[in-house]
Amino acid sequence: MISKGVTLRGLEVFEALASTGSVAQAAAVTGLSQPAVSQQLRNLETALDTDLIDHGKRPMRLTPAGHSFLGRTEAALAQLRLAQSELAVMDLAHLSALSIGLIDDFDNDLTPRLVTILADSLTHCKFKLITAPSHKILEDIADKKLHLAIAASAGTVMDGVLEYPLARDPFILVAPKGTVKGGGDVMAQLGNLPFLRYEKNQLIGRLIEAHLARQKLDLPERFEIGSHLALMAMVARRIGWAVTTPLGYMRAVRFHDEVDAFTLPFKPFARTISLFAGADWVGEVPASVAQTMRRLIDAHMITPALAQLPWLAGDLRVLDG
Repeated sequence: MISKGVTLRGLEVFEALASTGSVAQAAAVTGLSQPAVSQQLRNLETALDTDLIDHGKRPMRLTPAGHSFLGRTEAALAQLRLAQSELAVMDLAHLSALSIGLIDDFDNDLTPRLVTILADSLTHCKFKLITAPSHKILEDIADKKLHLAIAASAGTVMDGVLEYPLARDPFILVAPKGTVKGGGDVMAQLGNLPFLRYEKNQLIGRLIEAHLARQKLDLPERFEIGSHLALMAMVARRIGWAVTTPLGYMRAVRFHDEVDAFTLPFKPFARTISLFAGADWVGEVPASVAQTMRRLIDAHMITPALAQLPWLAGDLRVLDG
């Protein structure tokens, strides 16, 4: 039997402490107060009869027992989060056809999970799924080529289309590893490194350019990149710096060892990831798909992102319908 005092909340707190090394940051990630975080850790260590963290070090460091326990904890929590998201199976058996478009930011992990869940629900249905950049998906839903679409919102109302907000995805700065030191003038530290732009036809490129214009930031136009992974590869190769979002950053996991992420050194802004549905699809189907997507985004994108970038707690989040 599991020892009395080993709770799910305690394991989540331990995971957050291990990733951040700070009670304050762990509190931000978990949504608990700092005293509650400390109490949860004490309860867990008491139940296990061992120290998981060296309390004499700042930032906190795991003990050998803590390192061993962390691996098991992360694996157990990952399985629980997966189980929770997969329990939200939708009842779509009555549909004869469904076409859905998903933003390509979800290709790595979330899209395969959603397809699996949908396949379990669409027992007698002609099903079509495409992945593409947001601007293409929004065009298709507006032209009634898709029944449902999940993409970044352009911030405008589309005729005959309903919007269900799913998540807030704030913009962040990414720079080559070690280029920017904490506490200094970020823009000055970037020096002569050029700004790497997204292709301006893409919605993310238009959102960034509009915000830079509002901030009266006139950055030289040298690079304009249509591929997100190519842009992140260029940052990793120390060719320049860029503005992206946490969901985009997590998609480029292969480059994380060579890239640092920071809050923006100018006024913050964010994009909204939403589900869009034709007005004739109002009702249970889009609402059910939206709720499933919120669970998947939270479990498989936001939670891993906050483990790596805990300073985004409260800013990167699921939005209520």
